Amino acid sequence: YKNIKNISYLSDLVRELQDNPDLALVFGFHPLHLPYIENFSAFLGDTENRIFQEVRDSLVSKLIELKEIKGTHLTFDSSNIPVKIKENNLKTSIKDRFDKTKRPKGDPESRLSIMVHFPKPFQKEFKYFWGYRNFVLSDALSELPILEETRAANIVDNKVIIPQLELAKDRFDLSICAVIADAGLDSAKVLSFIICDLKAKPYIARNLRREKDLKVSSTGNRICLAGFEMLYWGKFKEGNRTRVKFVCPIIHSKKFKKEHPFCPWMHPQFVKGTGCFAYTQVLSEDIRKQIAYGTPKFKKVYNLRSGCERIFSRLLDLCMQNPSVRGLRAISNHCTIAHITVLLIALTATKTGNKDKIRFVKSFLPNI
Repeated sequence: YKNIKNISYLSDLVRELQDNPDLALVFGFHPLHLPYIENFSAFLGDTENRIFQEVRDSLVSKLIELKEIKGTHLTFDSSNIPVKIKENNLKTSIKDRFDKTKRPKGDPESRLSIMVHFPKPFQKEFKYFWGYRNFVLSDALSELPILEETRAANIVDNKVIIPQLELAKDRFDLSICAVIADAGLDSAKVLSFIICDLKAKPYIARNLRREKDLKVSSTGNRICLAGFEMLYWGKFKEGNRTRVKFVCPIIHSKKFKKEHPFCPWMHPQFVKGTGCFAYTQVLSEDIRKQIAYGTPKFKKVYNLRSGCERIFSRLLDLCMQNPSVRGLRAISNHCTIAHITVLLIALTATKTGNKDKIRFVKSFLPNI
């Protein structure tokens, strides 16, 4: 009720119940013994998020049974949740406002992160904040959330997407064909998991900032700053990455050293006697060769990612990004309840024969 009515604060919710005794009776409260703000706050802060997640999972399962959620094309994105503390209020004067080593007393569990705005086309504007981040795996065709998780704001997307995809496949037995995400998830680890483990196709934009204009010879060897062809020095694994190493030809080749005894750049590593070295990540390039970037099909499927933005827009209408509580558990419950509201409206619309209104979070119940 609080979400659908777009009630931002718990104090406003208490006032709403006081002004409408009949409504309080519907919710099971005695009009003369209504809960206080502290009761609602304690409910959000003390209740385990697992309980709300079970409710949300049951709603997703019912929508899958009704074939409203297909689960073949999934999108992944995250949304910032700033908390109401004085560090986030720029009108207050605070020393070391955005020092990540000094946790805010108002919410020690929150973490520092940034929000990106585009006030003008192609012009970025960064804003720091303390808070959390809500990660959502959603169905691209129905634009309904399947899984959600709230973590600290400094957690990046590629640390969450793989566990969420594994959980979605195992819990709901989804036949995943495509995973759609923005360039922030363009990493060899994520792409390899989608292709090799899920047996699905990744529709993830290339992150051009990670691509360097590497100079290589006709044999595939790296070219150093001085313009010399470096020597291949073997492959090795570093975590989940396979890398190829190239080394300085002056230091490691006696024949080459006779012709070029000194480094024209006088590289610091040459001065030390070890010579410069360079790496090329093998898996990153090999895995990307399997993705048909720029094709009409890739563009068409990738455009479905905008559905995830519309999901967050609807959750914004339900005050998800405007929490009146603090702490990881309370914020997690606040966000999960917003997702439950979206799924409940979709389930109600489906069961009442209004499938065209499954996403009408504000206008489906106009008289409430």
